[in-house]
Amino acid sequence: MVRVLTVVGARPQFIKAAAVSRAFSASGGVEEKILHTGQHYDDAMSDQFFRELQIPAPAYNLEVGSASHGAQTGRMLEGIESVLLGERPDWVLVYGDTNSTTAGALAAAKLHVPVAHVEAGLRSFNRRMPEEFNRIVTDHLSDICFAPTAVAVGNLAREGISGASVIEVGDVMYDAALAARDAEPSARVQGLDLESGTYVLATVHRAESTDDPDSLRAIFEGLAGTGRRVVLPLHPRTKKAIADLSLTTPSLEIIEPVGYLDMAHLTRNAGVVATDSGGLQKEAYFHGVPCVTLRTETEWVELVDMGWNILQPPSSSAEVSRAVLASFGRRGRPGSPYGDGKAAEKIVEALKAGRLVMAGR
Repeated sequence: MVRVLTVVGARPQFIKAAAVSRAFSASGGVEEKILHTGQHYDDAMSDQFFRELQIPAPAYNLEVGSASHGAQTGRMLEGIESVLLGERPDWVLVYGDTNSTTAGALAAAKLHVPVAHVEAGLRSFNRRMPEEFNRIVTDHLSDICFAPTAVAVGNLAREGISGASVIEVGDVMYDAALAARDAEPSARVQGLDLESGTYVLATVHRAESTDDPDSLRAIFEGLAGTGRRVVLPLHPRTKKAIADLSLTTPSLEIIEPVGYLDMAHLTRNAGVVATDSGGLQKEAYFHGVPCVTLRTETEWVELVDMGWNILQPPSSSAEVSRAVLASFGRRGRPGSPYGDGKAAEKIVEALKAGRLVMAGR
């Protein structure tokens, strides 16, 4: 029996973990326990995802809540270390690029518990993003790096991480998207009465957007300036930021955060997705919808190269409006950079096989 402690804390990680947890259950021979750091803690950002994606209930919840990066990560480290000392799993499994990711990897590495990182090797090459440091640190602490793409494998190789410790498995988000494609939306989303292909689905939550008043104003005014129907599930961080700025958004259709299945439906039927998120860029592609990324760079460079995604820095509202409107009807080149939809199965197989390489340590 392989014993795995999965560390999650934020909405995108719940979606990825759901795919792998299903594969653990189907495979057998694995005992998984989930540790929820509580980085995302309200129902709309956390509990709802566990319910609708049928993720096993967390065995541990640290309930760290919101705080500065240092304070939040420190609380996570203390809590994760305590759990590890009691559990002593065969693997600690971490996802993505949040503070929860780095805290899980660091706590495990210091206790000599093997670490596996799902979504390893991504790089935006923007050191102003806290996520970039989280990615780099976690990859260098990990004993297995599960890379989603060939580009990610190349990024790791340039940093001296290669060989049997790197396994290209594809993207577990693609697994999740395939599982959700036929799901019916909730009554709340059906009640929006949206016409497929005509509206913009927007999300804004990254610190470089919410903490920069000029960027945030350019994004919201730019979206409003499209003259299109814009649906914007509002992240709690963004809600506070627009309130602090007294930024009015009467022409935007702001709704409460939605669950994964509703978000998949909104994405699949949008005319354009406009976002600063990493995951939603891929979700748009999986559903054949053009995306405008409201940033100066992206870790998912394949989508830009294929023409499914364009980068539009939020330097002015006029440029944001122009980029969004020009993307209606845009189509990129076909391809399959994110695997065959069986990434979770490959991750489980690798962990069960014990492909443990200490990467020179």
